[in-house]
Amino acid sequence: MNNLKKVGLTALASSLVATSVYAGEMSVAGSASFTMENYSGTDGGKSLSMGNQLTFTGGGEMDNGMNVSLSFILDQADNAGVADGPFDSHSIAVSSDAMGTITFAGEGASSAQNTIDTTAAGDLWDHSAWGIDAATATGGNALTNASAGKTLRWTLPSMVDGLAADVSYNGSSAGEEATIGYAFTYTGVEGLSLSYGAGEKGDTTAGAGGTEVTTMKASFAFGPVTAAMSINDYDNTSKANQEQSSYKVSYSVSDELSVSYGAETVDLTGNSTDAEFDKVAVSYTTGGLTLSASKSTADNVNHTASEANHWDLGLSFAF
Repeated sequence: MNNLKKVGLTALASSLVATSVYAGEMSVAGSASFTMENYSGTDGGKSLSMGNQLTFTGGGEMDNGMNVSLSFILDQADNAGVADGPFDSHSIAVSSDAMGTITFAGEGASSAQNTIDTTAAGDLWDHSAWGIDAATATGGNALTNASAGKTLRWTLPSMVDGLAADVSYNGSSAGEEATIGYAFTYTGVEGLSLSYGAGEKGDTTAGAGGTEVTTMKASFAFGPVTAAMSINDYDNTSKANQEQSSYKVSYSVSDELSVSYGAETVDLTGNSTDAEFDKVAVSYTTGGLTLSASKSTADNVNHTASEANHWDLGLSFAF
């Protein structure tokens, strides 16, 4: 009997060793930045700020051929006042050629539609310098569509060359209902990118319903010039609807130097005055260092007659 036990334990140990062969490793990438800003027309004045972030990533291939990866971000300022700060976005992804990629993400997660809803010009409206009223549709639920809940996202395997497809499920959070989103991006023609996505965001206000969001984007690169446009349409059952249109033209002077101009318009149903934003920017990159400068203007913020200006100088490092 003792011999049988020894044989059984030896076989079990061998099995555990055989199935634990797993080549995985973690790596760390970091970034830091310094910015000087000046704005007028709202709060006014100059300000200095800095950013710092560490991103831990790693993973490996399992015995069955599937890949598992982990991403975890450490960002002190991002979650100020949040119980789990200074930790930021984190996710686990399982992938294979046949299955595609399934990602479970915690804080900082985005729905499939959220992954493409950044405007062509880069969300110019979303800047603290403008003093946008968070209680209005411009700065409130309609334009900030990201969910704070946990997200399960499936990036489908390639079925058509150049076509990427995502679907997502966002769990309920802070009284909001769970939501589903999807997005498609086609890059099958050189220089061309076309995206379409749809999703929704629940509303915690009693009887307010939810906001259905549709995003359409297109960009085309020809030599050193890239032109992009986007439309985000927000349809709410009980609040004013919005349409957010944007475009941007970029020119690469060289591999290091680029300039761009972008503009956005936010049309809020029931308001005769549109909120308008624009920005001209220049950046120079060498190695892991980027020097940038930009000037922005905002007219009719919160859909009332107003004008604000902003400029910034920035220096960032990637390591």
